[in-house]
Order: sequence, then C-alpha cells, then structure tokens
Amino acid sequence: MHGLGNDFILIDCLRPEGGSMESADFPALAQKLCHRRFGVGADQLLLLYPSRVADFRMGIFNADGSEVEMCGNGIRCLAKYIWDRGLSEKRAIQVETLAGIKRPERVNGLIRVDMGEPILEPEKIPVDMSQRPEGQPGAKNSKPIIDYPLQAGDREFRITCVSMGNPHAVIVADNLSEFPVAYYGPAIGNHRLFPKRTNVEFIEVLNRSEIRMRVWERGAGETMACGTGACAAAVAAHLQGLSERNLTIHLSGGDLFIDWAKDAHVYMTGPAVEVFTGTADLDLWV
Repeated sequence: MHGLGNDFILIDCLRPEGGSMESADFPALAQKLCHRRFGVGADQLLLLYPSRVADFRMGIFNADGSEVEMCGNGIRCLAKYIWDRGLSEKRAIQVETLAGIKRPERVNGLIRVDMGEPILEPEKIPVDMSQRPEGQPGAKNSKPIIDYPLQAGDREFRITCVSMGNPHAVIVADNLSEFPVAYYGPAIGNHRLFPKRTNVEFIEVLNRSEIRMRVWERGAGETMACGTGACAAAVAAHLQGLSERNLTIHLSGGDLFIDWAKDAHVYMTGPAVEVFTGTADLDLWV
C-alpha cells in the first residue's frame, strides 16, 4: 500500500495464520522484506493487531529495522485495509499506536485522521537541550524550539522542533527542488541534539495556505511523503508566523491537507492506495 508514494508492506496479524507473529523478529523481517532489490520493497512495515484499548493496534518498523511510534500515511493505509475487508463498519475507528490512540475516519473518498495535539516541549519531543549545538553544556530549556540555530555539516540551519507522536525538525529552505536532502537530512537527523534521532522536513513557503516539502525520515531516508512530517511542518510554519492554521502541503507524491484546528488537534486528510497483495513464507526470510 502507499500514501502519496510513501509505501508500506502491511501484514495482517488478525488472521489465524498470523496469530503466532507476536514473537517474530520484526526488525530483521523489516530489513529483508523492505529491501528494494532483494525483498518486496517498502519504506516501512506495518502490522495490524487486535487491541485491548482501541478497535485495532498498529505496529511500525522502518526499512532499517527500527521501530517507530507513529506514521501518518501508514495509519491511513491501515484504515483503508480495515474498511475494504469489512473488519469494521464504523465510519471512524480508533487505532492504538506507540504514540497513543489515533482516529481515522472516511471523508469524501479520502481519510481524515485526528493526529492529536502537537508536542512542543523539548524533553517530550525529545530534544536534548542540555547540550548546545557547539557541545557546550547549557541550562535546561523547556520553551518551544522555534527558529533555533543548529550547525550540521558545513551549514547553520534554523530548526523548529515538533512531535506528532514522533520527533520532527522543520527547516525553511531555499530552492527546495535542488536542495541536497540526502546530504543534510542524515546530518541533522542523527545530530546529538536528538537522542532518538529525528525526522527532518525541509519546507518552502509558497503562500500563507500552501507549503512545498521534502522529508528525510529516520530509518528510511528521503521518502515521497510523510504524514506526521506534514503535520509538523504546518505547525512549525504557523508558529513562525509564515502560514495560516489550515493549509495544503505539496509533497513529491502528492498533496496532504492539514488543519491545526481550534481544539488544538491537528487533522490530516489524504488518500491511501492498495497496490497488490501476496503471501510470504516467513521461514525463508528470518
């Protein structure tokens, strides 16, 4: 499946034959299945489970085997799978994730997800503000990180940090189509300021209701779209006074519609597509 080209292998662990998969080595499986030459090929591996606290539970592993808290494009794909197969008749469902319970709903052929409130406190994102970019000790700072200087590689960037259940550093960039995301993305994403690494969004503000974005995702590299990243970019742009709260994010794979609503929740609306189904003998993979 994919959401705007951000693609996933979804494994249905609700099925009887998937019942034993709780003990599977998913980090190793993700690395092998997501490999684009020796496996199926994907940015992430999604796992659909039953839940004791919600309608369903979603697990997420990056192509490098790392487990992550949340994926905006992934949860839309998971919801589409559930509805297409009649696993729920509800118009809106609750999905348990490591970032809390998220709520996808069907809206005019697209899927709208209540992504919850953005997290701006550095220690909760997390961002380690006890170390300044130069490596010198600094006082603990609980204020939001907005337009903060960060040295990475041979350049200084101005970062705004947001968590949408997973960490993001948003940067306004010039000439975005030519920007070397593959070079600066990992330099920023693996910076010591980010104890769990971070996703990095490079944005170009077109007007107060439109933003163009490219993204470097931790554990996957540059992807064609990132749902949580689009939400973080919308929040960061508004915090810097660059945009309204309701805007369109133009990504390499298409558009997402983000609304930072009056209830302080961020709502993401976009498509989800099933490409093909198949089976895999896991004994051959792990």
